[in-house]
Formats: sequence, structure tokens, C-alpha cells
Amino acid sequence: MDTHEQKAPWLARVEEIINVLEGSSIGELELTEGDTEIIIRRQPGMVLVTVPTQQLGQVGMTLASGSGARMAKEDHSLPIMTPITGVFYSSPSPAEPPFVSLGDIVQVGQVVALIEAMKVFNEIQAEVGGCVTEVIAVNGNVVQKGDALLRVEPA
Repeated sequence: MDTHEQKAPWLARVEEIINVLEGSSIGELELTEGDTEIIIRRQPGMVLVTVPTQQLGQVGMTLASGSGARMAKEDHSLPIMTPITGVFYSSPSPAEPPFVSLGDIVQVGQVVALIEAMKVFNEIQAEVGGCVTEVIAVNGNVVQKGDALLRVEPA
């Protein structure tokens, strides 16, 4: 039996797992089946680049930000991180607008999100004032302590 035929189902399985993990808050996954062990680790600041399926044996490769192409504009934004693990909410209720959106100006101490942990809603306040350049967390998804929720370009 050709080794390429044996690898193809595993490549498809790994690609499927990576696609499921994309957009989730899971940072690491270990899967063991028989003699096969797969470990997928995601790191902040890394980008997944899909490789054409003709190149068997490679599912994708990662490039550290700054190691390949130069960024057009240097990023000076600062993350607003969650101090606890819980469910991220971008607004006080589903019927209300989000606390902050891309391009909004925030002040130090302004509530920018809610994190629900153990049935308690915890207000997350901006530690820096400036313009929101990126909203990273997804409404309704679980975030881990230390995850960046959004990025702010200091004023």
C-alpha cells in the first residue's frame, strides 16, 4: 500500500480539527487514537497558512508575525485582557448595542465587556484610553484568564 494513501485520511482529519478550532478559545488539543497522537497548539500572534493538498505530508505552516512580510504600519495597540475565565459578552443584553465597536474611543475605566463566571457577570473595564483597533473575543464564546478581548491604540 502506498504511504500517500495512508496519510490522506489523517491529513483530512487534522484539517477538519483545525477548521473546527478556528474561532474557538481552545489553546491546545491533544488527540490519541491507537498509536497515533496529534497535538495542536495555537499561539497568539501566529497565522495559519493553508498549503495546497497536492503537497502531502503538510497540513499547514505557521509564520510568526514579523518573521515574514513586514507590516505596512507598526502596531502600537495594547490588549485589554480578561482577568478571569468565563463567557464573553460584548453587550449588557442581546437587545442592546455592544459596549464598544471597532473604531470607538474608550476612556480608562469604561466598561468594555462582561465576563460571566459562576453565574456572576463581571464588568471588564478599559485599562487604557484610545481607539479600539480590534475586537478579538467573540460574543458568547468562552475566554480564558489572560486572553486578549480587544486591542486599543492609546490616545
